Amino acid sequence: MTTGFALAIHGGAGVVPRAHMTAERESACRAALSRALRAGENVLVAGGAALDSVTAAVSALEDEPLFNAGRGAVFTRNATHEMDAAIMDGQSRRAGAVAGIAGLRSPVRLARVVMEQTDHVMMIGEGALALARDAGLAFEEDAYFFTQERWDSLQETLRMQADGTLDNDPSRRHGTVGAVARDRAGNLAAATSTGGMTAKRAGRVGDSPIIGAGTFADNATCAISATGDGEAFIRRVVAHEIHARIRHAGQSLADAAEHVVQVDLAAHDGSGGLIAIDCDGNMVMPFNCDGMYRGSVREGGAMQTAVYD
Repeated sequence: MTTGFALAIHGGAGVVPRAHMTAERESACRAALSRALRAGENVLVAGGAALDSVTAAVSALEDEPLFNAGRGAVFTRNATHEMDAAIMDGQSRRAGAVAGIAGLRSPVRLARVVMEQTDHVMMIGEGALALARDAGLAFEEDAYFFTQERWDSLQETLRMQADGTLDNDPSRRHGTVGAVARDRAGNLAAATSTGGMTAKRAGRVGDSPIIGAGTFADNATCAISATGDGEAFIRRVVAHEIHARIRHAGQSLADAAEHVVQVDLAAHDGSGGLIAIDCDGNMVMPFNCDGMYRGSVREGGAMQTAVYD
């Protein structure tokens, strides 16, 4: 058990295959993770709340074009962007989420507005964007969200779909950013943001904004942010399943998360991973695929980042 703060982040389980990862690319990804960790850590060092920490960390990740959220969001099959995000406060179990939105620089900040300024949990489309405008959140032109890498990936995916040669490359199917934190007061929080799947159908929503699937927080047990095959994570209600194993079966965070990711998900073709923190400040980051962009820091310790094993 620790009485200090702890923070973990992820940049998605859709890593570049190890054989294709250059030293320069990996260094850039680790640097981006470190910047996001620093943004979240600065909040906690100053005595701030876990909720503010995960907001800052995920917002920083949304500004990084290397990850599939915000500026780096992938394209739908219609060559548009549709982004999802969620946030949850473990102290009160308040939650906010948005789905299918475009043009907003930081979807996670809008999810927080939904949580704090409305009576709702999830909002979509124009209603969500109107709320963002009323709250004064930043919008960007389409050019801000364009990256050549994402565009090329869309063209390749569409070609493979037409040819019947589409493979299971996780870098095309996965891609999310997230953060979980415990502050000095013992409060937990989780936040997740994503651009979804490359060449997804317009209107598709994955697990990231679904409370209990891709995002969850409860001070009594844990906070979780997931990344991977969204449909499988929704069907297995992954985040809540880990919470339930801790609460009702008395399992440790490590045992609960390991079983859900390596057994439940793996048995149902659910590829991906998650980051989690419990009420005692223990952190785990299991995944059942090639890798997961991830990092962590705890009070008095050094930052750690990783991509593969």
